Amino acid sequence: MKFVSEEVIDKITEELDGSTTIYEEAVAELREEQPAILAYLFNEELKVLTLKEKEYLLYLILVIWKSIEAVVEESIAKVSPDVFTQREEENWSIIDGQKKKHFRDKLDVFFDSYPQEDLLAFVEDALVEEEEEEEDIVTNEGREALFVILKTILDCWTQYKGGKKTPENP
Repeated sequence: MKFVSEEVIDKITEELDGSTTIYEEAVAELREEQPAILAYLFNEELKVLTLKEKEYLLYLILVIWKSIEAVVEESIAKVSPDVFTQREEENWSIIDGQKKKHFRDKLDVFFDSYPQEDLLAFVEDALVEEEEEEEDIVTNEGREALFVILKTILDCWTQYKGGKKTPENP
């Protein structure tokens, strides 16, 4: 898969922020092309997240999805619930195994040889920089959950095709 650069991510962010119509069209496309991802947002397990966190999560998912779409020639494979669950469990296992106290320090392990580092950095920055804003969208309880969900989606969209890992991303 081609690398998704910070420039592409910034462009997509501006497009989604700049137009309600573009945002709504992206949500409709996501609903049609990635039903498992959208269904996950309404899953019982996400009751730990507030409504604002869920809305922010949807926005971040759209940025990631549209950024990947901007660089790939083919459509992004639909995520199966089984693959999603497997990757999510792996990511929870990694983050739960961290002995570090600070959120950002816990994430360092995820960056080792990660093929889409700019997208992962976007996720980290979106959750850490938001923490420094006056308007608290993300709670301390929701921060790790949001990271794991977004990292899992990112893994599924960049490392799997049809439920299997791609040869370039074993």
